[in-house]
Amino acid sequence: MDTRVFRILAVLAACWLCSVPLACLSGPMPLSAPEVFHALAARLGLVDGPVEATRLLVVGDIRLARVCLAALCGGGLALAGVALQGVLRNPLADPFTLGVSAGAACGASLAIALTGGALRVAQSLGFSQAGLVAASALAGALLALFCALWLGTGEDGALKQERVVLAGIAVSAFLGAIVALVKALHEESVTSIVFWILGSLQGRGWDSLPMLLCTLLPGLLAVGLGWRALDVLSLGDEQAAQLGLDVGRARFWLLAGAGCMTAGCVAVAGIIGFVGIVAPHVLRILLGPGHGPLLTGAFFGGGILLVWADVLSRTLTGGGQELPVGVVTALLGGPFFAMLVRRR
Repeated sequence: MDTRVFRILAVLAACWLCSVPLACLSGPMPLSAPEVFHALAARLGLVDGPVEATRLLVVGDIRLARVCLAALCGGGLALAGVALQGVLRNPLADPFTLGVSAGAACGASLAIALTGGALRVAQSLGFSQAGLVAASALAGALLALFCALWLGTGEDGALKQERVVLAGIAVSAFLGAIVALVKALHEESVTSIVFWILGSLQGRGWDSLPMLLCTLLPGLLAVGLGWRALDVLSLGDEQAAQLGLDVGRARFWLLAGAGCMTAGCVAVAGIIGFVGIVAPHVLRILLGPGHGPLLTGAFFGGGILLVWADVLSRTLTGGGQELPVGVVTALLGGPFFAMLVRRR
C-alpha cells in the first residue's frame, strides 16, 4: 500500500469517527453542542456527575443509536456494492442485484399487513410490530438470496455469473408481484409499506443492532477474506482458473457474503439505493482498482454518506417531520452518478 492510499484511508477513517458525534447534534429537540457532547461522554462512561435523564435518553439512546446504525448500514451496503461489482464484473451491479431488496420488501409487506389473530399470535411470542417487520424482512431477504444462489448454480455445482444475474431478476420480479398483491388486498397498509420500502432509520434503536450484526459480521468476514479473490476474478474466469482459483467456490462465498450484509442492512433500514453504487465508484477513482484498500475505504465512505444523508432526512423539513433516507440518497446520488458517468 503506497503512502497516498494510506493517507486517503486515514482521512476517511478520521471523518467516519468525527461524523458519529457531530451527527448527534441534529434533531427536533434543541440542544447545544456542549450539552450533546457531555451527554455522549456520560453515555459512554467517560465523565461522572449528574446528567438530565431526558437529555441522556435523547442523545445516548436515540440519536447515537441511529447514527451508529446508519454508519454500519452505509458501510455494509458500500462493501456489498464493491463485492458484487467485482464478482459480476459489472459497474452497475448494486447490493440489490440478487433480489435481496425484493425479498425484504415482501417479508416486511406481509408483516405490516398482518391483522387480527395473526398479529396477536406474533405479539404473544414477544414480537412488537416493528420487531416483527424487521424480522420478517430479514427472513425474506435471506430466502431470496438463497433462491438466487441456488438458481444461479450450474449442473456442475459451480456458480455461473450470467445465471446469477438472471436468477436475481427472476426472484425480484416474482417477489415484487407478491408485494403488489399485498398492497392491492390491504389498501389500509399501503402507506406504511411504501414508507418502509423507501428506507428510513426513524424509530430504530439499540435493539436493532443485534439483528444487523448477526448478518453484517459474517458477510464482512466472507468478503474481507476474499479481497484477493476479487482481484483475481477481475482478470476473467479463465485467467482466474489458470492462476489456481476455484472460481465457482470463490464467487459463491463472495456473493453470499455481500447478500448477507445487504439483508441485515435492509431489514434494519429499509431499501436505500445508490450508496452501494456511488461510494464504490468515487473511491475507486481515489484508491485505484485494488480491492484491499477499496473495501476498507468503501466501509468508511459508505458509512459517512449514509450518516449525513440521514441527518438531512430529519432536518430538511423541520417540525419533527422526516423524509425517507432512501429518497435523500437518490436525490444526492442520482445527479452525482450521472455527472460521474458523463465525465469518466
